[in-house]
Amino acid sequence: MSQLPFDDDAPVYVISIAAQLSGLHPQTLRQYDRLGIVSPGRSSGRGRRYSARDIAALREVQRLTTDGVNLAGVKRILELELQVGALQARVAELSAELEAVAARVESSARQAAADAARQAAAEAARAARRDLVPFNRDGAAIVVWRPEPR
Repeated sequence: MSQLPFDDDAPVYVISIAAQLSGLHPQTLRQYDRLGIVSPGRSSGRGRRYSARDIAALREVQRLTTDGVNLAGVKRILELELQVGALQARVAELSAELEAVAARVESSARQAAADAARQAAAEAARAARRDLVPFNRDGAAIVVWRPEPR
């Protein structure tokens, strides 16, 4: 029997189970939904369905309110945490893109260096041939032969 991977965003828990898992009263969960603090998914019959991520958020709300943060502050904290998560994801995307561009630039630089080396070698070979056989203005080679003294 194969098991499907569990999705943290899948709305699977009804309000009574979500209340038990979070340690909060179902009426408190309804209030948080009305205030937009934790907004669960809805079933086809419009019943609330909480995901594992929603349960974690409810626990965080409970921790913050226990620490003395009011509900407006809790809502703002949760919004900022979502924004930070989105920004971190964007930074990761941009970092990957930057690495890809850097790899392409490095590859292009290596290719340019190799091309320059080949061009310099070809120029050196042409220069060496010119030094061996001088040419006149017409492009004809002038060969000077001198016999060696005996």
